[in-house]
Amino acid sequence: MADRSLRGMRIGAQSLQSEDGVVFADRADYTYRCETCGRETVMTFSTEAELPETWECRHCGASAVLLVDSKPVEIDRSGEKIARTHWDMLLERRTRAELEELLEERLSYLRARRGQQKIGA
Repeated sequence: MADRSLRGMRIGAQSLQSEDGVVFADRADYTYRCETCGRETVMTFSTEAELPETWECRHCGASAVLLVDSKPVEIDRSGEKIARTHWDMLLERRTRAELEELLEERLSYLRARRGQQKIGA
């Protein structure tokens, strides 16, 4: 019979593996300061890991910025695109005067269909 028996053991509660020969990664603590509430969050990462510039604040949920030498890291936002609205895309194709003219034409058509045509328009 094997020298280790599973009989009567809580499976999953204890590991049968040993920690012989396991080399743990070097770790370091990094501080993030929340821009909203001003509190600091300390996170532990591997020294080889690529650090995120922002982290969610544990206290208020806002964005906390990584501190290097007690100063916040400058975040480069030049590659981010600003979302365009439907109105922005409309203004790329037509001028505001053209849009007002189209609106007035459409409103007069709808009023005529309802029998509510303005007199003198």
